[in-house]
Amino acid sequence: MEIIQIDKAQNALNELANKDVYVHLETTNGAYASHFNANAYNVGAFIRNAKLQYEHAKIVGKDDKSYRVGLKMDHGWVYAEGLTHFEVDADKRLLMAGHDAEGRLMVALQISETPFTN
Repeated sequence: MEIIQIDKAQNALNELANKDVYVHLETTNGAYASHFNANAYNVGAFIRNAKLQYEHAKIVGKDDKSYRVGLKMDHGWVYAEGLTHFEVDADKRLLMAGHDAEGRLMVALQISETPFTN
């Protein structure tokens, strides 16, 4: 994965607009928070292979170190915040992730025209 470059990431998002796509979205701090601090509050969300179609997508920089991606659907939004890295893999899946200062995964947003199997 490479550091997010807004133009490249926006182009990849645009390529998948107005198509039936599968979305994987997860956030977590649980594995890291409670592992080091028994008093830490664990949070997380996970959804995999949610089939949807978005009209358009927008990526914006929060502080030039992390980014938010919003997917505008007919009746709402899906968004992920804290993204730092992205790639389009050999299967043409858009993979985006947010890592903390120690390189640990905190958020993932993945979009594909085919279901995720692994």
